[in-house]
Amino acid sequence: MNKQTLKRVLTGLTKLVVAIVAMGVLIATIAWLSGMFEQKIQPGWQSPPGSTLSGQATDTVHEVDKETIEEAIGTLKASSRTIVSAKLMATIDEITVAAGDQVEKGQTLIRLDDKEYQSRLAQAKRALEAATANREQAEKHFQRVQSLQKQNAASRSDFDNASRDVQVTIADEARGMQAVRETEVMLSYATITAAKSGRIVDRTAEPGDIAQPGQPILTLYDETSLRLEAPVMEHLAVKLKAGDELDVKVDALDRVFLATVDEIVPQADAPSRSFLVKASLPKSEDLYEGMFGRLLIPAGSRRHLCLNSDAVVHIGQLEFVDVVLPDGIVERRLIKSGSLGMPGRQEVLSGVDVGERVVLHDAKSEGHQ
Repeated sequence: MNKQTLKRVLTGLTKLVVAIVAMGVLIATIAWLSGMFEQKIQPGWQSPPGSTLSGQATDTVHEVDKETIEEAIGTLKASSRTIVSAKLMATIDEITVAAGDQVEKGQTLIRLDDKEYQSRLAQAKRALEAATANREQAEKHFQRVQSLQKQNAASRSDFDNASRDVQVTIADEARGMQAVRETEVMLSYATITAAKSGRIVDRTAEPGDIAQPGQPILTLYDETSLRLEAPVMEHLAVKLKAGDELDVKVDALDRVFLATVDEIVPQADAPSRSFLVKASLPKSEDLYEGMFGRLLIPAGSRRHLCLNSDAVVHIGQLEFVDVVLPDGIVERRLIKSGSLGMPGRQEVLSGVDVGERVVLHDAKSEGHQ
């Protein structure tokens, strides 16, 4: 074998060794990164050393029956709502109330310019006076003609004409009296009063505006007629009836009011599968139309797990309990809690089983575990 051949062989062997070494280093690196050279931990819970029960107070997880309440979201509305408008076309002289004012039945709300109707009333009265004078004159003439006829000094035609004149003037007088009454009624419309007691919630005109018949000027509602109108799922609505008493929570006031079901609209809304339920509320100075409310509807009872609130340890947004195993080892578990029950008791949805013992912690130490 000459030198050139030997050199080529040695070069090939060198490259092969370098490739093998590089591959070995790569495999070793991957194995190290994957934890092949570290001690393996068997799957499952591994209790930390020394985590045993040592005289701490414990409590038992137990089952309880709890009444289930479902909420129906609704809005406060007045069943008795009045739109105040004018019956005349006239200029508004005065509006005596503003939004938010409490008014009583018969209280003056609006005064319109009544000069035109005062003039019409004066004309109607003068026309009535003339008609009355004509009637009196016709009656006197009829009496004279009647007296002459008895003496055969007046013809039958004169008597008939005199009698007709009396009837015409009586009709003219009656028409004049009706015109006076009509004008007085029209004049009375110039002063608008409250048809019922209530609260003014809207004012859509100001003095100087032209009032149009039927055009809203004020909006008034009876605050004693406030009720919550809420769509209720059909499986709950079919169990309700008029007269049932339910709680209504008003979030803005953070208060609960006892309401009475007035009406259940006998037609379901197809898209939402719900019925509109209307529940009347007691009179309160704090309640206003349009407020948000929740109708609280009993939906039966259910069983759930419950534990002492002192057993829950809060770490950030997470909740844990320390469960005492049969061998005395304390195991920390992540739980999901529900709503508060009776004072000092907490509903728990997952993480523990009925009958398990949990360690009670001092409330002052929570958040530092």
